Amino acid sequence: MSKVGHSERWKPKRSLSRWSERAIKFIFGAFALISIATTLGIILSLVFETIEFFQEVPIGRFLTDTEWTPLFANPKYGIFVLISATFLTSVIALLVAIPVGLMTAIYLSEHASQQTRRYLKPALEVLAGVPTVVYGYFALLFVTPILQIVIPGLEVFNALSAGLIMGIAILPTVASLSEDAIYAVPQSLRQGAYALGATKQETIQNVVLPAALSGIVASVILAIARAVGETMIVTIAAGQNPRLTLDPRLSVQTMTAFIVQVSLGDAPTASLEYKTIFAVGMTLFLITLILNMVSFWFVNRFREKYD
Repeated sequence: MSKVGHSERWKPKRSLSRWSERAIKFIFGAFALISIATTLGIILSLVFETIEFFQEVPIGRFLTDTEWTPLFANPKYGIFVLISATFLTSVIALLVAIPVGLMTAIYLSEHASQQTRRYLKPALEVLAGVPTVVYGYFALLFVTPILQIVIPGLEVFNALSAGLIMGIAILPTVASLSEDAIYAVPQSLRQGAYALGATKQETIQNVVLPAALSGIVASVILAIARAVGETMIVTIAAGQNPRLTLDPRLSVQTMTAFIVQVSLGDAPTASLEYKTIFAVGMTLFLITLILNMVSFWFVNRFREKYD
């Protein structure tokens, strides 16, 4: 009787536990559906407005025009003008962020002491919390005047200073994620390399970095996506002069900077000029999607598996 009574007393608790688990599962599932629905809503809003845009502007003009002047009396819709500026500033940023970030990650993981790593890594990640508008004005008011002293013909608004400071802004992304990937490499691989007579540098170069390659590449792809989608730094420092050029000394306009320009009220709502921001936004979305697909494929293709 005592055992039966004990079992009966536990039945309400089991029932309550099952109901609480179901409630938690339902809440978490609802949040997951909200994120999916939000993403779907963003995509649909871009798609519908982009379709309306291409009903008035042939896609051939969008891809072949060599000028981008949708707000002028004689409008041109050459998207590659904005893509070239985005590509230029992003490449400059990556030339700064990738080598510096990767070397920082190697130092933190392989050379720094635990105490140094404990303080230096959070200090590095503070850079990720600096508002990008601050970076933009820093590029315009501090970096550009210095560069104008050593680089002749550098305009006040230019792609070079914007790209350099954008590289500093995305540096924590490369450094932190790469450091996590390198630090996660099993210690047994390092010890095995040392046992075979490899030096520390040889171990890092031939064992650690190949083992962490998938994580490093994922961090680089994420940094590229961040650079392509950066808004305030390029809007403030690179200018709003759409031109098809790869000269970093000149003022250019990226895709995000154009979206900001039109969103400030330069074009009436529902007009063709206003719909251009959705066409540009869809182009930017597709570029980011392709980058994420490449990252996903690479990580799954080359991920090292260890027991």
